[in-house]
Amino acid sequence: MPSKKATYKVVAIIVILAVIAFFVFFPAQLDRQTNRLHDSNLPVISEQARALHGKLFIGDWHSDSLMWKRDLIDKHDYGHVDIPRLQQGNVALQMFTTVTKSPDGINYEENSTDASDNITKLALVNLWPISTWDSLAERALFQASKALALAERFPEQVSLITSKSDLSQFLEKRKVNPKLLGMLLGTEGSHALDGDLSNIQRLFDSGFRMMSLQHFFDNKLGGSLHGVSGEGLTEFGKNAIQTMRSIGVMLDVSHSSEQVVKDILAMSNQPLLISHTGFYGHCPSARNISDDLMQQIAANDGLIAVGYWDGAVCEPNVIEIAKAIKYGIELVGSEHIALGSDYDGATSVPFDTSELVYLTQALLDLGLSELQIKQVMGGNMLRYLQAHLPD
Repeated sequence: MPSKKATYKVVAIIVILAVIAFFVFFPAQLDRQTNRLHDSNLPVISEQARALHGKLFIGDWHSDSLMWKRDLIDKHDYGHVDIPRLQQGNVALQMFTTVTKSPDGINYEENSTDASDNITKLALVNLWPISTWDSLAERALFQASKALALAERFPEQVSLITSKSDLSQFLEKRKVNPKLLGMLLGTEGSHALDGDLSNIQRLFDSGFRMMSLQHFFDNKLGGSLHGVSGEGLTEFGKNAIQTMRSIGVMLDVSHSSEQVVKDILAMSNQPLLISHTGFYGHCPSARNISDDLMQQIAANDGLIAVGYWDGAVCEPNVIEIAKAIKYGIELVGSEHIALGSDYDGATSVPFDTSELVYLTQALLDLGLSELQIKQVMGGNMLRYLQAHLPD
């Protein structure tokens, strides 16, 4: 009969192995369950669509892939994005956004700023650095560090773009290396500033060139579309926007209250971004702002990127995504529409980034011209970056 000491030792070993197994296997399982692909009727790919897709310059304004414990240089059979699948889908530009806070019980109607935070739990499960446990700025910087490491380790596959000069160099390199991905960094809400304007420069210095103002809750800058107050910009928010614009940060009003958007439009005529959205007239979801406000953004030379999930398009299949894009073109013009997948943002979508040719086919099936498809799939994103990245 084993001694008590031996029994305790065996139990301790079992506990240690169980803890190790949890931290090794649970993050991937959580990722797999959260970022899903659902069954959907996908169109047959014609030779016309395949040929056109191969010639497209494709860009996507919104993917939350850096949030997950997934090495993006490797191809995975779960989630929506990694470098091999971006290359397979012929994607040239990808904006990676950093999620730093997400309320428990998340919904599109009303979320409290004080709700329990899911990203704190994710940080613990994924063994993020201790500095990220109570600092939203550190969470953004940590996620960005993954992207910076990719660009440093794999320069033949990934190129970080932070300026017009970087973009020009990337375009030249891609002529001889069509698999090269241009990577950009953005925040999912400016609660990532931790209430400190100096963090704008700090994030900028770490490569961030797009910042959204709100996520699912009101913050120090103003009201969220899904918050409690519905309020517009605060004085802190106005100061933050002035600082962002002074150093060359592009403003993303995804998730911002309609009053915040109106306040920004009244402040200056600098074009805005909506990095992932749908159109209320196509999908009357609480996630989508009014068509009238969309028209105001476009009239100011803004860019509206259409997402692929149910909150944006109501029925998340490739036909409805294409219909949302067509609706946007008819509402504001093809020069103001882009792609904003919200890949890996705890979304369920009909295709991953390697399968974007299905969207090309669906757009052709709806009668869009090749010029319109080229604009929407990436031409407009490239034009916007060429105009609004810092020198």
